[in-house]
Amino acid sequence: MIIKRKILSELKSHLSSKEITLLVGARQAGKTTLLRILEEELKVSGHKPVFLNLDIEADNVHFKSQDGLLKKIRLEIGNSGFVFIDEIQRKENAGIFLKGIYDQNLSYKFIVSGSGSLELKEKIHESLAGRKRLTELSTISFEEFVNFRTGYQYEDRLDDYFRIETEKTALLLEEYLDFGGYPQVMLSDRVEEKTKLINEIYQSYLEKDIRFLLDIKKTDAMTNLFRLVAAQSGSLINVSELSSTLGIAAATVKNYLWYFEKTFIIKKVSPYFANIRKEITKSPLYYFSDLGMKNFATGDFGHVSRTRIGHLFKNFIFNMLQEKLQDSSSHINFWRTKDGAEVDFIIKSGSKIIPVEVKYRQIKKPETTRSLQSFISAYQPDTALVVNLNYKDEIWIGKTKVCFVSFYELISYDFKFLL
Repeated sequence: MIIKRKILSELKSHLSSKEITLLVGARQAGKTTLLRILEEELKVSGHKPVFLNLDIEADNVHFKSQDGLLKKIRLEIGNSGFVFIDEIQRKENAGIFLKGIYDQNLSYKFIVSGSGSLELKEKIHESLAGRKRLTELSTISFEEFVNFRTGYQYEDRLDDYFRIETEKTALLLEEYLDFGGYPQVMLSDRVEEKTKLINEIYQSYLEKDIRFLLDIKKTDAMTNLFRLVAAQSGSLINVSELSSTLGIAAATVKNYLWYFEKTFIIKKVSPYFANIRKEITKSPLYYFSDLGMKNFATGDFGHVSRTRIGHLFKNFIFNMLQEKLQDSSSHINFWRTKDGAEVDFIIKSGSKIIPVEVKYRQIKKPETTRSLQSFISAYQPDTALVVNLNYKDEIWIGKTKVCFVSFYELISYDFKFLL
């Protein structure tokens, strides 16, 4: 059974646009599968698309020049049609290469994908300004995971499923927090096979992608940094401490972190300040885009301990918030004071803010922490959220409405009316 991806409908709707459809994301997130599904649906509807993959030598030879590629395309589909190009990051100066073809105003629709390398994300993004729509593919979301694991029986009634099947929901959550959302890992039934697959993804990323991008021969320091960041996910990152621990320059630590972020593996979260200058200069923290990758880096894959699961749940909620807000102008920060008060996430959109507190436990009555109360007192937001496992209620603290919501409610939660 194929894992249905929500992003597919967005990609389909863009097929009628002249712009290049550019799909980016981490290695093994499922980009090629999506392109193949689109290709097959076009064939069924009577089109004759051409599919080229730069990882295949026989295809790669046609990318030596723009004229050479166009000759290959004309040979396969004539003077108009759909052109799929996979692994475009293998082409040097790919952005300029595609721009030259696009600007000839030919009757071809290009659907292009590639792993999250900087060559793809930065240079192509820059060169194709105004000529493409960039879509980022994450690994499988919790919603997609549950639909797949339940055979799509409750695809339009997930809220009902979560409310009624509480024990099954809890088990699905634990499985997702443990193994993450890489498609190949999810499709495997055995823990041993899942471990083998995530190891291959992990090694390919560090030993091939990052090593190639940074042009370094020894990856020990980089790998150790990756493991340290995974162990400290959700905690403040002190570059000087990491530099001292690893015995490498602080500038190198910053460079590695930047590359991890730009290749869709980690997400940087800055502290919330009313003064934007402080937000930029203070220590950030990082969350992992995929929990399976984080767990493998810390040695917890397949057997996450109860002491760590709360931290994973917070990372999980961050990813859900990111997904909900990705097409908006909102930003996610965190809040901490010198006195030790902290709020997990602050959603900021213009002058509006929503503090979000995360609790991995069963709540039986509406209780708030002193930290959340302190934030509400200081900033007086209209709304605050307390995300937990099961409890739903609303209370007021002054003029702030505090909404208690279960984690699965975030899937259908409408932030637009709050921001």
